[in-house]
Amino acid sequence: MTRAPLTWLYVPGDRPHVVAKALVAGADVVVIDLEDAVAPDRKAYARSATADLLSARQPVPVHVRLNAPDSPWAADDLAALATLPGVSGLRLPKVSAPEQIARVAAAAPLPLYALLETALAIERAHAIATAHPALRGIALGEADLRADLGVQAEAGLDWPRSRVIVAARAAGLAPPAQSVHPDIRDLDGLAASCAHGRALGFLGRAAIHPRQLPVIERAYLPTPAEIEHAETILKAAAAEEGAQALPDGRFVDAAVVATARRTLSLARRK
Repeated sequence: MTRAPLTWLYVPGDRPHVVAKALVAGADVVVIDLEDAVAPDRKAYARSATADLLSARQPVPVHVRLNAPDSPWAADDLAALATLPGVSGLRLPKVSAPEQIARVAAAAPLPLYALLETALAIERAHAIATAHPALRGIALGEADLRADLGVQAEAGLDWPRSRVIVAARAAGLAPPAQSVHPDIRDLDGLAASCAHGRALGFLGRAAIHPRQLPVIERAYLPTPAEIEHAETILKAAAAEEGAQALPDGRFVDAAVVATARRTLSLARRK
């Protein structure tokens, strides 16, 4: 069974020494960022340094966040990175149309992940999610989305978050990961935000510092009580005596069993 990733650690592509540390920091996936984390006059260096590193396979899956499709660096990013053995996937920022996915897929034989960062992208979420078989996931870029929507309160993003979760499910994709929590010192706030994201239907989260990784993993792994409850459900279902009532009075049906199996599968990821 494939290990379900819960943590994606972003790291600037123009800082190779930081990338090297990220590769052994314990993240499920390391994301080398060529976009927002890199200044325009450092783009070429970041691309070159990333290509050098990813000319060989790495100890963990490595994705690269390319520059936006309509940027002057996008074509060079693809040409330099699309066929390297150390690249496990490409993350495409500021996607707003299905055609952008298809164009990248034609040039890069890799799993693709789209970041939706505008109101237009949210409105087209399902069309983007079904744009091409190479697309393996969608997620929000919440900093840009906040700016586009003029949102200040967290509650203002709950509808776009749910929209992306529903679109991913409808397209048969994995549940999206949450966007980054920008304050690397606020671990309590990160934990609370992860709990809210988990309740909405997210699975895992992007991080910008290694200290965030264990908080995210704890938040998204099932608790002992949840594991025990899932095991009780599966035992009741295995009795095969029709609908089974649990000690708390709830009945076990197919949907409840499916949820229990997902819980136990996630619990066994280690």
